[in-house]
Amino acid sequence: MLDVWNGLAAAFWLVVRLDPDLIEITLRSLQVTLTALVIASLIALPLAALLAVRRFRWRRAVIAVLNALMGLPPVVVGLVVYILLSRSGPFGVFGLLFTPTAMIIAQVIIIVPLIASIAHQSLRELWTDYHDLLISLNVTQRQKMQTLLWDARRALLTAALAGFGRAIGEVGAIMIVGGNIDHVTRVLTTAIALETGRGDFALALGLGFVLIALAVTVNLVIHGLGRTEREGRW
Repeated sequence: MLDVWNGLAAAFWLVVRLDPDLIEITLRSLQVTLTALVIASLIALPLAALLAVRRFRWRRAVIAVLNALMGLPPVVVGLVVYILLSRSGPFGVFGLLFTPTAMIIAQVIIIVPLIASIAHQSLRELWTDYHDLLISLNVTQRQKMQTLLWDARRALLTAALAGFGRAIGEVGAIMIVGGNIDHVTRVLTTAIALETGRGDFALALGLGFVLIALAVTVNLVIHGLGRTEREGRW
């Protein structure tokens, strides 16, 4: 219990004093995760809408693969990205390894299947309600997808929130491709792992509480933007 109270006290004073290292690490965590979330959403949401409105030969197989990839081990993703971006890899010439860009790439790969699978469930149910109407209006496939994405926007916020939650708490892949370099690629999760390895459990707990507070804050902000509480759609 002493470590817990010390962690709470450390977190409190780090926030109150606006510790420069904490602010830097927190901002970097947000920068990496939110960038990955935006990129992943731009890939996953149109893919989910396409799978909902279009029937093609390998559709069921694609859906099954997406569902299976929801449990993709992050360390495996980190290893694959590391090999691709290493100096001897096909993309080594770009020098992206041990940079925030490499961390973003790893997070995108991890959360795209998650966002796409959750979004597809919502869009598939909405498509059953809209199918006859949109077919009768003779709209294009793109217009069908746009209609579904717009009308399901609040449900899609939940999918994006799930992706954010997984990305912000990721440590395995981030550690492999980012290297946990101070002032370069160190984020909240890797800093927690580092301080735990050093035996500084109080600071590790403090960083952990900051990470939890950050995740809860983003959760509340997304719900506020979606106005779900006012409309009774929690």
